[in-house]
Amino acid sequence: MKKLLITCSFFVVSFAGFTQTKTDKPFDTKEVERIITKLASDDMRGRATFSPDIDKASSFISEEFKKIGLQKFGNNTSYLQPFKMVQPKFISVKSIWNNQNLDAKQVMVFTSIPKLKANEKSGYQKEYIKANDNFFAVASQLVQSKKNCLVLVDSAHAKKFGKLTYLKHYLFKSDNSVVFVLTNEEPKTFEIEAIHEIKELNLANVAGVLPGKKLKNEYVIFSGHYDHLGIEEPMNGDSIYNGANDDASGITAVISLAKYYKALNNNERSIIFVAFTAEEIGGFGSQYFSNQLNPTKVAAMFNIEMIGTESKWGTNSAYITGYEKTNMGEILQKNLKGSNFTFYPDPYTEQQLFYRSDNATLARQGVPAHTISTSKMDNEANYHKASDEVKTLDMVNMSNIIKSIAVSATSIINGKDTPSRVDTAQLR
Repeated sequence: MKKLLITCSFFVVSFAGFTQTKTDKPFDTKEVERIITKLASDDMRGRATFSPDIDKASSFISEEFKKIGLQKFGNNTSYLQPFKMVQPKFISVKSIWNNQNLDAKQVMVFTSIPKLKANEKSGYQKEYIKANDNFFAVASQLVQSKKNCLVLVDSAHAKKFGKLTYLKHYLFKSDNSVVFVLTNEEPKTFEIEAIHEIKELNLANVAGVLPGKKLKNEYVIFSGHYDHLGIEEPMNGDSIYNGANDDASGITAVISLAKYYKALNNNERSIIFVAFTAEEIGGFGSQYFSNQLNPTKVAAMFNIEMIGTESKWGTNSAYITGYEKTNMGEILQKNLKGSNFTFYPDPYTEQQLFYRSDNATLARQGVPAHTISTSKMDNEANYHKASDEVKTLDMVNMSNIIKSIAVSATSIINGKDTPSRVDTAQLR
């Protein structure tokens, strides 16, 4: 009984300063709990990427978007935004460099083509990873460059070179290939022949749009990821990694916010609500999505991840990753004046969270794209464990966080405020 009384009194205090209206129904604790309970149920079996179970989750999210009355994104015929990836299995590579055979360990080929042949006449653009470059950061950018590249990697990176295989597990299906060669010798001539077994894989984000009015060609994005880890080794007899906090909580917020803004019906800017796939295996859903729209037209991105537990400051609070990179956090806090909710800068900067979630791809294109979270990343007991279940979350606080996000976004949604852009030259 004492616990119940505390919870009820907290609910009253939490929403102090916010005007209660009929549009508040999406933030009702029971409605929030309904959504997250479905997404994190055992029936979803952990929503692993490429599994039939993640399709159940995308169907549920699509149905929620349909009930809300969102429009479909772009030219999609449904709320699904499908795309293809490949899983290349390395078979062999033969390389000749200035008429000399190269050791196979000096060559790494990223391709969707089963039998690739390239030489100095193939039109490959020459790129470099220099001794002082951030090896994996530059390599990742080149893999995503959408052009045929021959990359000369300085021998200073010899110990790291073999670890490029981690970037090869999954690739976007493409006609372009990237060949990395560990050498300090410029090629006058070269021949590369690589054979892979290519397995095609289908994925899909789930996206809906609420068109704006006067500023309908400008966009605000609310996002989260709906994939998780699926079925893994049992922990205390439980093998389903439900991912209630990570990130069914974020998708619950996205659906709730869609209901809220649809009921409000006064957004000047268009709003895109998107549930990303494949975040846990490399952020591929957000990477694909980011290439389907003009980043200069995106005023702001609210990526929401793990908001089901209290932050390090307790209830009525959350943090924003990359807070210092734009003035978006200041705008959000200004809109919360009179409430008892606070957005703080990310306290876990050493963990590079700004680069580890689905905001990162659009941020690299200059969009004020940030992740909102409450997860105590130095001490989150159920993170990536089978114990990440709905019963471990605070539904009242989570409902309050979702409403606070809605209120904080008001001036951005109505076009009165536009956050400053990310200085991409300052990103790693």
